[in-house]
Amino acid sequence: MNTKLFVGNLSFKTTEQQLEEAFSRSGKVVSVAIPTDRETGRKRGFGFVEMETAEAADAAVREFNGQTLDGRQIVVNPSRPREAAPKRNNW
Repeated sequence: MNTKLFVGNLSFKTTEQQLEEAFSRSGKVVSVAIPTDRETGRKRGFGFVEMETAEAADAAVREFNGQTLDGRQIVVNPSRPREAAPKRNNW
């Protein structure tokens, strides 16, 4: 299993520190990222948590998927590689 997790349906108020504190209950957290919109700077409602081991990542999915964080029921899944963007035709 991948050690990087996708965390969806985050509150726009959730911080990277809060995610790290919560997920550290399942094991050592290597990194946390919550992307923001380039134009507005507003959080996009999802994030990524990288755990130290596959076992810790698996435990985090079991523990947090469907649980409430900051008033929102979050979704936690193993992260999938980003698919290549389709080529645009510049006519």
